[in-house]
Amino acid sequence: MAKKPTRRGHKTTANRLGAQIINRRASFDYELGDILTVGLQLTGAETKAARLGHVQLRGSYVTPKENSVTKKAELYLINASFSIATNVPKSSGEKPTTVDTRARKILAKRKEIDRLAMARASGQTIIPTKLLTNGHYIKLVIALGKGKKNYDKRASIRRRDTERDNAKFLKRL
Repeated sequence: MAKKPTRRGHKTTANRLGAQIINRRASFDYELGDILTVGLQLTGAETKAARLGHVQLRGSYVTPKENSVTKKAELYLINASFSIATNVPKSSGEKPTTVDTRARKILAKRKEIDRLAMARASGQTIIPTKLLTNGHYIKLVIALGKGKKNYDKRASIRRRDTERDNAKFLKRL
Protein backbone atom coordinates (compact mmCIF):
# COMPACT_ATOMS: atom_id res chain seq x y z
CA MET A 1 0.00 0.00 0.00
CA ALA A 2 1.44 3.36 -1.05
CA LYS A 3 2.02 6.02 1.55
CA LYS A 4 -0.13 9.11 1.27
CA PRO A 5 1.83 12.33 0.93
CA THR A 6 1.91 14.33 4.14
CA ARG A 7 1.11 18.01 4.16
CA ARG A 8 3.13 20.67 5.88
CA GLY A 9 1.44 24.00 5.59
CA HIS A 10 0.59 24.41 1.93
CA LYS A 11 3.30 22.21 0.43
CA THR A 12 3.26 18.45 0.02
CA THR A 13 6.45 16.60 0.79
CA ALA A 14 5.80 13.73 -1.62
CA ASN A 15 7.36 15.53 -4.57
CA ARG A 16 10.69 15.93 -2.76
CA LEU A 17 11.15 12.37 -1.53
CA GLY A 18 14.25 11.00 -3.24
CA ALA A 19 15.13 14.30 -4.91
CA GLN A 20 18.19 14.56 -7.12
CA ILE A 21 20.04 17.77 -7.76
CA ILE A 22 21.83 17.31 -11.09
CA ASN A 23 24.77 19.31 -12.44
CA ARG A 24 23.74 19.27 -16.11
CA ARG A 25 26.61 21.53 -17.12
CA ALA A 26 29.23 19.00 -15.99
CA SER A 27 28.68 16.57 -18.86
CA PHE A 28 28.78 19.44 -21.36
CA ASP A 29 32.00 21.04 -20.06
CA TYR A 30 33.91 17.83 -19.23
CA GLU A 31 34.53 14.36 -20.59
CA LEU A 32 33.50 12.36 -17.54
CA GLY A 33 35.33 9.21 -16.47
CA ASP A 34 35.30 7.28 -13.19
CA ILE A 35 32.22 7.89 -11.04
CA LEU A 36 32.19 7.65 -7.24
CA THR A 37 29.46 8.14 -4.62
CA VAL A 38 30.64 9.83 -1.41
CA GLY A 39 29.15 11.44 1.68
CA LEU A 40 29.08 15.10 2.70
CA GLN A 41 29.63 16.72 6.07
CA LEU A 42 26.72 19.17 6.39
CA THR A 43 25.05 21.22 9.10
CA GLY A 44 21.37 20.80 9.91
CA ALA A 45 20.28 23.84 7.90
CA GLU A 46 22.30 22.64 4.88
CA THR A 47 20.71 19.20 5.17
CA LYS A 48 17.25 20.76 5.15
CA ALA A 49 18.14 22.88 2.11
CA ALA A 50 19.40 19.78 0.28
CA ARG A 51 16.25 17.80 1.08
CA LEU A 52 14.12 20.69 -0.21
CA GLY A 53 16.21 20.86 -3.39
CA HIS A 54 17.68 24.32 -2.68
CA VAL A 55 21.21 23.42 -3.84
CA GLN A 56 23.10 24.57 -6.94
CA LEU A 57 26.07 22.47 -8.13
CA ARG A 58 26.82 24.47 -11.29
CA GLY A 59 30.35 25.84 -11.18
CA SER A 60 31.35 23.72 -8.19
CA TYR A 61 34.32 21.37 -8.03
CA VAL A 62 36.17 19.11 -5.60
CA THR A 63 39.72 19.73 -4.52
CA PRO A 64 42.11 17.86 -2.19
CA LYS A 65 43.66 19.78 0.71
CA GLU A 66 46.24 18.54 3.16
CA ASN A 67 45.18 18.23 6.80
CA SER A 68 47.65 20.14 8.97
CA VAL A 69 47.51 17.56 11.78
CA THR A 70 47.56 14.21 9.97
CA LYS A 71 49.43 15.43 6.85
CA LYS A 72 47.00 13.42 4.69
CA ALA A 73 44.81 14.69 1.87
CA GLU A 74 41.13 15.47 2.46
CA LEU A 75 38.54 16.29 -0.20
CA TYR A 76 36.44 19.47 -0.09
CA LEU A 77 33.46 20.56 -2.17
CA ILE A 78 34.08 24.14 -3.29
CA ASN A 79 31.57 26.71 -4.57
CA ALA A 80 28.36 24.69 -4.14
CA SER A 81 25.46 27.02 -3.26
CA PHE A 82 23.06 26.06 -0.48
CA SER A 83 20.08 28.41 -0.03
CA ILE A 84 19.58 28.30 3.72
CA ALA A 85 16.36 29.54 5.30
CA THR A 86 16.88 31.95 8.20
CA ASN A 87 14.47 32.42 11.07
CA VAL A 88 13.74 36.11 10.71
CA PRO A 89 10.31 37.70 10.95
CA LYS A 90 8.72 38.62 7.64
CA SER A 91 8.23 42.20 8.75
CA SER A 92 11.92 42.73 9.61
CA GLY A 93 12.90 43.58 6.04
CA GLU A 94 15.75 41.05 5.99
CA LYS A 95 15.92 38.31 3.40
CA PRO A 96 14.41 35.00 4.55
CA THR A 97 17.21 32.99 2.90
CA THR A 98 20.97 33.27 2.63
CA VAL A 99 23.21 31.61 0.07
CA ASP A 100 26.13 29.76 1.63
CA THR A 101 29.08 28.72 -0.57
CA ARG A 102 31.60 27.64 2.05
CA ALA A 103 33.84 24.61 1.51
CA ARG A 104 32.29 21.34 2.70
CA LYS A 105 34.28 18.26 3.64
CA ILE A 106 33.67 15.11 1.60
CA LEU A 107 33.53 11.79 3.41
CA ALA A 108 35.20 8.94 1.53
CA LYS A 109 37.54 6.03 2.16
CA ARG A 110 41.26 6.73 2.38
CA LYS A 111 42.02 4.67 -0.77
CA GLU A 112 39.46 6.64 -2.76
CA ILE A 113 40.75 9.98 -1.48
CA ASP A 114 44.34 9.09 -2.38
CA ARG A 115 43.32 7.88 -5.85
CA LEU A 116 41.35 11.07 -6.52
CA ALA A 117 44.20 13.25 -5.21
CA MET A 118 46.64 11.51 -7.57
CA ALA A 119 44.25 11.99 -10.50
CA ARG A 120 43.90 15.66 -9.59
CA ALA A 121 47.69 16.01 -9.50
CA SER A 122 47.89 14.47 -12.99
CA GLY A 123 45.65 17.20 -14.43
CA GLN A 124 42.14 15.80 -14.17
CA THR A 125 39.29 17.67 -12.50
CA ILE A 126 36.92 16.23 -9.89
CA ILE A 127 33.38 17.39 -10.67
CA PRO A 128 30.19 16.86 -8.64
CA THR A 129 27.48 15.53 -10.95
CA LYS A 130 24.54 14.74 -8.61
CA LEU A 131 23.40 15.26 -5.05
CA LEU A 132 21.21 12.37 -3.90
CA THR A 133 18.82 12.89 -0.99
CA ASN A 134 16.86 9.65 -0.94
CA GLY A 135 17.08 7.61 2.23
CA HIS A 136 18.69 8.63 5.49
CA TYR A 137 21.93 10.01 4.06
CA ILE A 138 22.77 12.76 1.61
CA LYS A 139 25.26 11.51 -0.96
CA LEU A 140 27.27 13.31 -3.62
CA VAL A 141 28.14 11.63 -6.92
CA ILE A 142 31.49 12.87 -8.21
CA ALA A 143 33.31 12.06 -11.41
CA LEU A 144 36.81 12.49 -12.76
CA GLY A 145 36.77 14.64 -15.85
CA LYS A 146 38.95 16.26 -18.42
CA GLY A 147 37.90 19.67 -19.72
CA LYS A 148 36.51 19.81 -23.24
CA LYS A 149 37.81 22.24 -25.82
CA ASN A 150 35.44 24.60 -27.63
CA TYR A 151 35.41 22.44 -30.77
CA ASP A 152 34.43 19.41 -28.67
CA LYS A 153 31.52 21.39 -27.19
CA ARG A 154 30.38 22.45 -30.66
CA ALA A 155 30.51 18.81 -31.79
CA SER A 156 28.37 17.83 -28.79
CA ILE A 157 25.79 20.48 -29.70
CA ARG A 158 25.79 19.38 -33.35
CA ARG A 159 25.34 15.71 -32.38
CA ARG A 160 22.52 16.55 -29.98
CA ASP A 161 20.75 18.64 -32.64
CA THR A 162 20.97 15.89 -35.26
CA GLU A 163 19.64 13.32 -32.78
CA ARG A 164 16.72 15.62 -31.97
CA ASP A 165 15.99 16.16 -35.68
CA ASN A 166 16.14 12.42 -36.39
CA ALA A 167 13.76 11.68 -33.52
CA LYS A 168 11.36 14.36 -34.82
CA PHE A 169 11.52 12.89 -38.34
CA LEU A 170 10.92 9.32 -37.11
CA LYS A 171 8.00 10.51 -34.98
CA ARG A 172 6.32 11.93 -38.09
CA LEU A 173 6.51 8.57 -39.92
